[in-house]
Amino acid sequence: MANINVTLNPDLLPNLLSDDGEGMKKLVESVLNQVLEAQMAEHLGADRHERSSDRTGYRNGYRERQLTTRVGTLILRVPQTRDGNFSTDLFRRYQRSEQALVLALMEMVVQGVSTRKVTHITEELCGAQFSKSTVSSLATGLSARVNHWRNRRLKDPYPFLLLDALVIHVRKDDSVVPVAALIATGISEEGQREILGLTLGDSENEASWDDMLRDLKSRGLGGGGPGGLR
Repeated sequence: MANINVTLNPDLLPNLLSDDGEGMKKLVESVLNQVLEAQMAEHLGADRHERSSDRTGYRNGYRERQLTTRVGTLILRVPQTRDGNFSTDLFRRYQRSEQALVLALMEMVVQGVSTRKVTHITEELCGAQFSKSTVSSLATGLSARVNHWRNRRLKDPYPFLLLDALVIHVRKDDSVVPVAALIATGISEEGQREILGLTLGDSENEASWDDMLRDLKSRGLGGGGPGGLR
């Protein structure tokens, strides 16, 4: 099987995130909360409710903090310890590395989750390496979240559907080739834009667009009236 590595151009970020809806915001929010949980587990030497001789302390609930980002205001649950000695640089580091982190997440949406990408994200957010077991656990959880976002049911009506293709470059074996990123954006009855689907394909190939539209329809896409997707 060919080794394909997707690299998104940072200049495409505003186009990919032209989303006034909740989908991408919730995905980023869930990823950051998962990283905070992993950071606490590394700090304590044990997961929640885990019996371990390596444990160095105990949890004491959460406190909520807001983080303003280009995908919206996120509500993050920062774990607390009984002795109050847990701290995180995630908020400061996120603001500095937001573009690279969101691009890495978009790569995961397009190509899938790998431990290499999870390691990159955790190092950017926390400034330190996590253990292999923690990275593996994060990858498993993150893969589930990404797949949930990609396959989520589209419950709201979208009277307008915008289809676009952005040319990106991917590394395939030992060469770099251009590939189209097919993007479906829905506009709700309130005028909000939301990315409904994102996949790699051939922008000149009718079958690629047909596959995307069939996927959107199977997930519940409709126009809320006689002009809905059929």
